[in-house]
Amino acid sequence: MVQTIQRLAAAHAADTVAVRRHLHAHPELSFEETATAAYVAAELRKLGLDPQPVAGTGLVALVEGPAGAPTVALRADMDALPIQELNEVDYKSQNAGVMHACGHDVHTASLLGAARIFVALKEAGQLPGTVKLLFQPGEERLPGGASLMIAEGVLENPAPGSVLGQHVFPQLPAGKIGLRPGRYMASTDELYLTIKGKGGHGAMPEQNLDPVLVAAHIIVAAQQIVSRRANPKLPSVLSFGKVIANGATNVIPNEVYIEGTFRTLNEEWRNEAHQHLRQLCEGLAASMGAVCELEIRRGYPYLENEPALTARTRAAAEAYLGPENVVELDQWMAAEDFAYFSQAAPACFYRLGTRAPDGRFAASVHTPTFDIDEKALAVGPGLMAWLAVRELQALAGQ
Repeated sequence: MVQTIQRLAAAHAADTVAVRRHLHAHPELSFEETATAAYVAAELRKLGLDPQPVAGTGLVALVEGPAGAPTVALRADMDALPIQELNEVDYKSQNAGVMHACGHDVHTASLLGAARIFVALKEAGQLPGTVKLLFQPGEERLPGGASLMIAEGVLENPAPGSVLGQHVFPQLPAGKIGLRPGRYMASTDELYLTIKGKGGHGAMPEQNLDPVLVAAHIIVAAQQIVSRRANPKLPSVLSFGKVIANGATNVIPNEVYIEGTFRTLNEEWRNEAHQHLRQLCEGLAASMGAVCELEIRRGYPYLENEPALTARTRAAAEAYLGPENVVELDQWMAAEDFAYFSQAAPACFYRLGTRAPDGRFAASVHTPTFDIDEKALAVGPGLMAWLAVRELQALAGQ
């Protein structure tokens, strides 16, 4: 079966590259993927599949296997980022200020390539179960397209026994993948603070209630939530990246505005930390005579790779790529809305190497120079198809 899938992947390699380049040249922002979804739907219909809309601009399609056989879901996100591309390539973004800088074009092209393989296997009577293809909108924007798809029942009728997701990883060369069992990526919450005082002349502080000073105390004191309230064995990150105190050299403003993020790898501690943060911000401001209004916009949960599924995925990947091309990753405090799938079903989220062996294509995701070694596209679709087939066999007890 490995050789069959590798042969099919090679046969469709040119199509996969063409699809990825088309998508890269025509990126669309989160929840605006109208043309992308239409393009993907047309490609699926060419294969005889019947894609259905979900979560606005998302799609779901089934490649049905034998009656009573298990189901596996595969997810690819389709949205792009508000970034102006700086690469000078034939497939450069044609949409000003929008770019596939996170590799979602690679994910979508890979899943379409895998769909071609599944259809061929089904026609040959070799597909051991049903594959649910999830083309997701809005990964880059709250509340996250995954949560909307789940709310609309995408994990039902049929319910998948496992959900697999693939994401580009420029830290690894093309031809390799990385994965990690258990807790892998962090939850993410957005913090918005407004500290209200009484502004005035900087030379007469006794007549004012300085919100800048209060904000400084809050920024420093809030770090004790991570250093003294969190379990030191549990990763937590509290960062403030935006502070606006719109005064002047001799003007104390009435308000200070702060934005930040809190991330961790445990939902119970996440909820507890929110309470600590609110008590600290409101209480410290009050103790200094000011008012702090804190808004916590709850983002994605932490991402959990189910250990048994991840072990099966690793073994299957080693059989497809060779053990030397499968590496274990460290925990990563970035966030991904695939985490919603991992909270709702056994899930495994693995990383696809995209850097060239000579060091080219090493630019990080979310940068205007991100691009991939297209040799990764020779790996992505076939590996995804093989992992799904092996998981279907495992779920069937084969």
